[in-house]
Amino acid sequence: MGKGDQAHFEHLTYSFHSNAIMSLDVCVWKPLAVTCSIDRSVRVWNYETNVLELYKEFQEEAYSISLHPSGLYVLVGFSDKLRLMNLLIDDIRVFREFSVRGCKECSFSNGGHLFAAVNGNVIHIFSSVTFENVTNMKGHNGKIRAIVWTGDDSRLISCGMDGAVYEWNVLTSKRESECVLKTCAYTGVAISPDAKTFFAVGSDQTLKEISDSQVLREVRSADVAYTAVVMAHSGRMLFLGTATGTVRSIKYPLPVHKEYNEYQAHAGPVTKMTVSYDDQFLLSVSEDGCMLFWKIVDKEGRGVKREKEVGYAEEVLITKSDMEEKNQVMLELKTRVEEMKMENEYQLKLKDMNYNEKVKELTEKFIQEMESLKTKNQVLKTEKEKEEVRHEETMAEVLEKHSCEMQDLESANNQKLLLEYEKYQELQVKSQHMQEDYEKQLHESEESKTQALEELTEFYEAKLHEKTAQLELSQDELRQHLREFDETKKQIEEDGDREIQDIKIKYERRLRDEKESNLRLKGETGIMRKKFSSLQKEIEEKNSDIEKLKTEQQKLQGIIKSLEKDIMGLKKEIQERDETIQDKEKRIYDLKKKNQELEKFKFVLDYKIKELKKQIEPRENEIKEMKEQIQEMEGELENLHKQNTKLELTITELQEKLKATDREMHRERQKVRDVEALVKRFKTDLHNCVGFIQEPKKLKESIREMFEKYVQQSDVVEIVGVDADIQREYARQREHLERSVASLHKKLLKDSEIHRTDNVRIMQENVTLIKEINDLRRELKVSRTKVHDLEATLRLNRKNKPGSPDLGGSNSEQASTFGVTRLNFEDEAERIIEMQRQEIKRLRDQLQSQEQSYSIRPPSGGKLPALTT
Repeated sequence: MGKGDQAHFEHLTYSFHSNAIMSLDVCVWKPLAVTCSIDRSVRVWNYETNVLELYKEFQEEAYSISLHPSGLYVLVGFSDKLRLMNLLIDDIRVFREFSVRGCKECSFSNGGHLFAAVNGNVIHIFSSVTFENVTNMKGHNGKIRAIVWTGDDSRLISCGMDGAVYEWNVLTSKRESECVLKTCAYTGVAISPDAKTFFAVGSDQTLKEISDSQVLREVRSADVAYTAVVMAHSGRMLFLGTATGTVRSIKYPLPVHKEYNEYQAHAGPVTKMTVSYDDQFLLSVSEDGCMLFWKIVDKEGRGVKREKEVGYAEEVLITKSDMEEKNQVMLELKTRVEEMKMENEYQLKLKDMNYNEKVKELTEKFIQEMESLKTKNQVLKTEKEKEEVRHEETMAEVLEKHSCEMQDLESANNQKLLLEYEKYQELQVKSQHMQEDYEKQLHESEESKTQALEELTEFYEAKLHEKTAQLELSQDELRQHLREFDETKKQIEEDGDREIQDIKIKYERRLRDEKESNLRLKGETGIMRKKFSSLQKEIEEKNSDIEKLKTEQQKLQGIIKSLEKDIMGLKKEIQERDETIQDKEKRIYDLKKKNQELEKFKFVLDYKIKELKKQIEPRENEIKEMKEQIQEMEGELENLHKQNTKLELTITELQEKLKATDREMHRERQKVRDVEALVKRFKTDLHNCVGFIQEPKKLKESIREMFEKYVQQSDVVEIVGVDADIQREYARQREHLERSVASLHKKLLKDSEIHRTDNVRIMQENVTLIKEINDLRRELKVSRTKVHDLEATLRLNRKNKPGSPDLGGSNSEQASTFGVTRLNFEDEAERIIEMQRQEIKRLRDQLQSQEQSYSIRPPSGGKLPALTT
């Protein structure tokens, strides 16, 4: 590369993610896989050709991604919004935005008409046609880590950090089943093809098989936490991703013991795994920023057989503006091509004009040179005649010299011949001896040849065995040669293009040389014209040969493609025939075993046949008797068959009658249930009605309401048609109820009368007691006044008569006796009052108890007299 040349660099490989890959998904129509990462990029990969199809960077981090089954749309959950984008031919363009922040999980349904997006602990279901929020599913207490659709898109399975695995009905938005284990934080969930069992993995280092809201089995890992789980669409294999970056494959149904194949894959925890829809590839991504494509094969190294070879869709999306730009560019290029054609035609015409003028000039020059050459030719003819005369003279001299030399040579040769004849005789003798020696050698060589032939036959037979072994090796090499053939084909095509260019360059050089020779060789015009025409013919022939070669090349390419198809078909036939051969060899081995066993049975049976032949004669008589019995039994059987047919007819009639009775029973039971419900309602209303038994008006109104509620006109019409037994039962019950009501009414009247008399009596007693209390109070008051007067008189007497001791002593004695009597009287009065109070309290308590027992108290006839202090 020179100093002035511009440096041109090309990518050595495709660009990869520079940070942890968070999510991964595949589609049905195309062999495409999409990934999103924290490095703010979304990439579209082709897992069959291992090529990066599309790549785009965004300003926000991408947490989740889902690819539409058609492979034309992609759903990406960013930190600020959920975006639906179109996968165009050369770009990923945003089509619709949804206000779902920090969507850590999203997924299209299998049909593509719905998609689910997770926001914290809520699942939003959107329509991918109308973009409406169809429903929201709430139930998780923690963040949801994984969601999976069932095959028919009627249900959705979710698992979260709260240790819950829920099965949702998409139509009703309700939980159909649940399995909660709070000690485990789930990170991944998968579903079987029949949608009856789920598989969940989480922080407790176990794989759980869940069915009907119960954990059927738990498969423990060897001290490694499972982070992702996915099941093959065939339902025969289960793939698990671990926190150490390994991938495990387990057969389904799950084995009793720990049987799995483990493969070291990533350098970080596996974040997501998925299986292609034809079960050919397993794709896994990890926090180390790597994505791995795994080929799913069995133990013998054979891939999963496809039921039908279905081709992938080749359609891509393109916007109308891009199409218009491309069409505009196409139109511009077409106009440029037409302009270039016009320019080329114009330049060609100019060149033809120039060449015609040059040809005229050359023809004039050639004519002048021809005339000059004719003159030269005449001069040369004259010189030629002179030279011929000179030549004849020199020839005569040479002939004379030659005759003399011939005579000398003949004499010398005769002497030499005599010497040579003698030598010849000696050589003949030597040749005879040599012939004898050679004959001996021939005999010896023939014997040696026979021995050598035998040795060679043995040698070549050994070589034949080696060649057969080499043939098998060559069959292996054939495959390599096929690959080399593809490469050589490419090289031949390139060599063909190079040879065509070389031939063009060669003939252009020849043309230039011819033009230069035309200018140089002015004299040899006629010869050069002939050469020029011959060269033109050769060029045309070469061009025709080139076109033929091209057509042959196209034919050969078609033949190569057909041969490749034939080779693929033959390989498949070989594989199928190998399998059929193995099956047939197994069958042959089994048949040989059976044949040996049958030969043993044959020997035993031959022996038995010989013994049975001896016993046949007496048995034949028994057979005749048994045949007669069989005929009799057959006659009885026919009679029994006839009886059976009759019985079957009767059974069918009875079954129909039974069905009819069952229907009637169901109807009657339903009627009974309805009547029981009505009776319960009637009882409750009647109970409420009994509460108004003391208030006749309310009772009447409630009974009228009950009548209007339970007795309708239609019921009245129906009651008319009720049987006489029901009417009698109704009349009997009514009479019984009326009697019970009358008896209760009588009892009530009696109780109220007794209560009223008791009340009157108690009131009279109260009045008398109050009167007595008032009298006692008056007496108390009078006695107190008397005492007070006596005390006052005593004090006056003491003041008037201080000197008389006798009077004083007698007076003091009188006062002391009076004081004692006074004290005794006061104590007795207080005791009586206390007793009266207790009696009043008792009577009041009795009154209250009676009022509580008889809720109805009759109005008092008169007022009690007021208590006087």
